[in-house]
Amino acid sequence: MASSIDAQLRLLAPAKVSEDDKLVEYVRLLLDRFLDILQDLHGEVVRETVQELYELSAEYESKHDPKKLDELGNLLISLDPGNSIVIASSFSHMLNLANLAEEVQIAHRRRIKLKKGDFVDENSATTESDIEETLKRLVHDLKKSPEEVFDALKNQTVDLVLTAHPTQSVRRSLLQKHARIRNCLAQLYAKDITPDDKQELDEALKGGSAAFRTDEIRRTPPTPQDEMRAGMSYFHETIWKGVPKFLRRVDTALKNIGINERVPYNAPLIQFSSWMGGDRDGNPRVTPEVTRDVCLLARMMAANLYFSQIEDLMFELSMWRCSDELRIRADELHRSSKRDAKHFIEFWKQVPPNEPYRVVLADVRDKLYNTRERSRHLLSSGISDVPEESSMTNVEQLLEPLELCYRSLCSCGDRPIADGSLLDFMRQVSTFGLALVKLDIRQESDRHTDVIDAITTHLGIGSYREWSEDRQEWLLSELASGKGDLQIGSDLPATCSVDVIDTFLVIAELPPDNFGAYIISMATAPSDVLAVELLQRECHVRQPLRVVPLFEKLADLEAAPAALARLFSIEWYRNRIDGKQEVMIGYSDSGKDAGRLSAAWQLYKGQEDLIKVAKKYGVKLTMFHGRGGTVGRGGGPTHLAILSQPPDTIHGSLRVTVQGEVIEQSFGEEHLCFRTLQRFTAATLEHGMHPPISPKPEWRTLLDEMAVVATEEYRSIVFQEPRFVEYGRLATPELEYGRMNIGSRPSKRKPSGGIESLRAIPWIFAWTQTRFHLPVWLGFGTAFKHVSPKDIKNLRILQEMYNEWPFFRVTIDLVEMVFAKGNPGIASLYGKLLVSSELWSFGERLRANYQETKDLLLQVAGHKVFLKESLSEAEVGLRDSYITTLNVCQAYTLKRIRDPNFHVKVRPHISKEISDASKPAAELVKLNPTSEYAPGLEDTLILTMKGIAAGMQNTG
Repeated sequence: MASSIDAQLRLLAPAKVSEDDKLVEYVRLLLDRFLDILQDLHGEVVRETVQELYELSAEYESKHDPKKLDELGNLLISLDPGNSIVIASSFSHMLNLANLAEEVQIAHRRRIKLKKGDFVDENSATTESDIEETLKRLVHDLKKSPEEVFDALKNQTVDLVLTAHPTQSVRRSLLQKHARIRNCLAQLYAKDITPDDKQELDEALKGGSAAFRTDEIRRTPPTPQDEMRAGMSYFHETIWKGVPKFLRRVDTALKNIGINERVPYNAPLIQFSSWMGGDRDGNPRVTPEVTRDVCLLARMMAANLYFSQIEDLMFELSMWRCSDELRIRADELHRSSKRDAKHFIEFWKQVPPNEPYRVVLADVRDKLYNTRERSRHLLSSGISDVPEESSMTNVEQLLEPLELCYRSLCSCGDRPIADGSLLDFMRQVSTFGLALVKLDIRQESDRHTDVIDAITTHLGIGSYREWSEDRQEWLLSELASGKGDLQIGSDLPATCSVDVIDTFLVIAELPPDNFGAYIISMATAPSDVLAVELLQRECHVRQPLRVVPLFEKLADLEAAPAALARLFSIEWYRNRIDGKQEVMIGYSDSGKDAGRLSAAWQLYKGQEDLIKVAKKYGVKLTMFHGRGGTVGRGGGPTHLAILSQPPDTIHGSLRVTVQGEVIEQSFGEEHLCFRTLQRFTAATLEHGMHPPISPKPEWRTLLDEMAVVATEEYRSIVFQEPRFVEYGRLATPELEYGRMNIGSRPSKRKPSGGIESLRAIPWIFAWTQTRFHLPVWLGFGTAFKHVSPKDIKNLRILQEMYNEWPFFRVTIDLVEMVFAKGNPGIASLYGKLLVSSELWSFGERLRANYQETKDLLLQVAGHKVFLKESLSEAEVGLRDSYITTLNVCQAYTLKRIRDPNFHVKVRPHISKEISDASKPAAELVKLNPTSEYAPGLEDTLILTMKGIAAGMQNTG
């Protein structure tokens, strides 16, 4: 097989390959090692079968002959259950290895460019944000003064929100093993490696077989606590050290433009929030107890990280010379320690009084220990014998002694020491606080309505749900009274949403720094926001969370500016928010509701209008972008996403979700973490100091017309075409999505219902698996066709929009990227196998729409083929042959699952030869003994889903 892979790799490689371009070598080496391990485990016949499948798939990709898909299907279905699992697993592993090779190559090429002083990314300057290059461009090209740049930078905030949508299909244990393989490969191709080093690394690479002996399938769905632990592991492994490392690079970049100051340690450049354990919108598993647990767990983890690190700091700060201020503090602590017989560790016997920094830091270490133990006790049993006063309850208690040490070092001429590990530690404390990450709470507006309705009914003043404008008047009168006497929790009906009240009580119980925002999904009126404000007060929340309305569907986005204006017209509310408001806009459900083109344009216009409303009332508005990982859910390159936002909509303040497998792609390795922080910071700064152009009136007019047509086309098929739901469920693995066990929440908001009830993630996932990507492109072609034939002038306007307007270019380029990964021939196979013949004509209509949209898109972009500028043919084509085998395997496996009477001509000798040679394969069937399907089918299906997700590089 290695030879056939080599042949394809050489065809895909550019005609002139630089000595630094290692992609072919990387892939060949990893696949050689994998195939050797595969042969050791399952025999030579399995290896030969994998090669035969690969060659058939490669032939199909080169000629697009449907007969090759039939041959693939016949070979795949001839395998017994255990060997089907082996084959699906093999191709899934090979795709993961191809991804690893590409990641190492990207990092390698980037290092080469940086050594040459070239800061441009491997794709193009338009897809990357290097902080030093951005600062230089702002100063030298855009004539901003260094002081202006520094002032803007130190006052901007990017808040990255890790969400409770864990669509990462690869298990965490496998990701860690992949990381070891990646590191070995990177070291293996270092220029200064010795022959002995190379031999040892090659052996270590062979030892990576642990990844291929690990069960790839999650056998049970994760709990919200599991999701939180997985999310928090990124803080422990990369983000914790990545933040100070990145801020040091910012300091260096500032120095290179003439600023000799460092970024202040408490400048809010980067912040982190989380939805893991707080997002209860449609997830019954996120209970008040879960929210309490994840907050205490994060607090315990933060204290543990600080406790571990302060030991290093104490070792470093061993000097005796200090300020009088520090000396007095150290003497007081030393005297008080002698009187305190119950001190938890005898630090004071270890730290002599002539080492004053260590005395002060030892007291900090003592309190951090108590903080950790108190959180651990509360988490395990709900009570703790560690008194609260002996631990830390707010971040100032941790920062104050560190600041004291910093001032002392500077006053004694030891600023270089102060600006070392101590500054890094202070920056970590300022970034992560005592809670590690702030937890957002998200709940649907109707749940709050249920609670208030139960209260008003209980009080005998009527049904809140049935009130119209009276709702707002009553809420305001209660809020203005300040009484807090609604008797929440006493004798309320059992039908009341008790868990909603209990969640507010948990917020009131825990330290305020645990929490960020309270997000209301399906918010439509000021009363939705005021209801949450009232519930916070009635539940005695000490520091009320900021309340953030979330606007998702097209109609909600259109109505959002008017709703915000009504909210700001309320004097009580304006006084409450102190000139600051946050609004969340949802990309996922808006795209599912109206299609990608209409949703993107309405999100753009909605932001413009929301900013106008905020300016009118003198309010600083922060936009919270609920972006998913895929294009259909608002995903795309960070740099482009930020720079394509409307002018004046970011101005130094940005919140954005980091979802699903994007968390791994953003923070899974130290260099990825660094690049993520750099991209967000640099692009946010550039947008604020050099905003993109506003669209011309004729651009707006044309896009308004196109959006109307696109929405009508999209909805006429997705919501009004009676055959669509049946076709979509038959032609994709949507119904089987939940078996992957990749998330804690159900795939549907309601057990029954059509597309409306289906969450955006499985909606996108299902069409991505078949490489048809319908939710992304549907509506584009009809919109282009509607406007361009009318007048050649319209086509010229569209091309002008593409070349000059970042928003429109990004919108088109992302759909181009999806088409580059698409394959209607594969989608046709699913239709032929899985869809009843009465619906075949409908599938043909969709595929004709696909091809027409593809042609029109190229015409508008002025391209002959897709993605010549942003994605190489090798990067797309490298994976195709692997994915195609998995697609065919998945389609035939779905056929066998759904139609037990399905039969094809098989080659029984193949299965027997493999079975005889591959005894371990039979054991794989036993891993899922309770499956409702025939043996081996469920695991084979799940493995194909995971493999295709790895190849397409997204799951939703």
